[in-house]
Amino acid sequence: MNSEDQIHAAGRTHVGQRREDNQDQFLIAELRKSMQIHQTSLALDEESTLFGGRNGQLLVVADGMGGHASGRRASNLAVDHLITQLLNNVHWFLHLDEERDQSFIDSLKSLLERTNLKLLNESKQSEEDRGMGTTLTVAYIVWPRMYVVHAGDSRCYLVRSGQCSQITTDHTLARQLVDAGSMKPEDEATSRWSNVLWNVLGGHGENQFTAQVVRVDLLPNDTVILCSDGLSRYVDPNTIVSVVDQFGTDLQGMTDHLIQIANSAGGVDNITVVVGQPGANQPERDTVEPSRTVPLVRLDDESDLQSDQASSMSLQDLQRFANEDTLPDERDRQR
Repeated sequence: MNSEDQIHAAGRTHVGQRREDNQDQFLIAELRKSMQIHQTSLALDEESTLFGGRNGQLLVVADGMGGHASGRRASNLAVDHLITQLLNNVHWFLHLDEERDQSFIDSLKSLLERTNLKLLNESKQSEEDRGMGTTLTVAYIVWPRMYVVHAGDSRCYLVRSGQCSQITTDHTLARQLVDAGSMKPEDEATSRWSNVLWNVLGGHGENQFTAQVVRVDLLPNDTVILCSDGLSRYVDPNTIVSVVDQFGTDLQGMTDHLIQIANSAGGVDNITVVVGQPGANQPERDTVEPSRTVPLVRLDDESDLQSDQASSMSLQDLQRFANEDTLPDERDRQR
């Protein structure tokens, strides 16, 4: 794979200065269409694999809680279950139809809700895991759109033109008090309620689970940052902008420096940060032309699938089709 095809993102997690165990998890992934060939009359080697173009990027941060082993298990289960759902549903790998945007957002909410149920069920299997939970913040990027799916107090920031905006909402009692006007915003960070979460995956299931989904339209020079509260409690938005300006496209250096700042300031919790610049390798045409899209297709709904009535595709056509987002009946118009 050429370096130009690589996803432009970096991540790092650190145990911090006070904890003995790291319960955070992170993930950076790219989603591609692929096909495993077993038998064919085409001039292809059997058991070979064809890969299409990159369809999406996935950035994930999870911060587990519930004791050393249980917290780590909770964050691991959440990320693992998330990946399993993505890989077994074909519509996650397709560009989205603008008219069905709300349908996709509903699917993202359902994705987190099912992951929450998975953790609740797992926590019932052993006494030591009872009540385990985790935050989960996911940035699902299908250029130029980013869908942020979130529960808890890990954060997603967007740095654009020298400004840092927090995309997610902290699901803490302190934030609820600020929103209700019962607490001044400047007192939130130091409040004893700032670490009390009312919404996480798993936990004791006492509250109704809420999945926050936010859509952001990205620009080529945007920087996306996901982090656990081990970073956000020490690093404010102005500092984030300064670090982004300092390191530019050196994303690994950026993550290392942010973690160093948090550790130098106390590092009382695990520290995890993921930095991405999704527009770094986008062709210029993507900034002026809309992406080709296809409708969402669910595996349990065959009504959207059309039989192929045209003649067999050549190897060249097959490779071209694998790199473009088209429906089978559109390929004749591309020849």
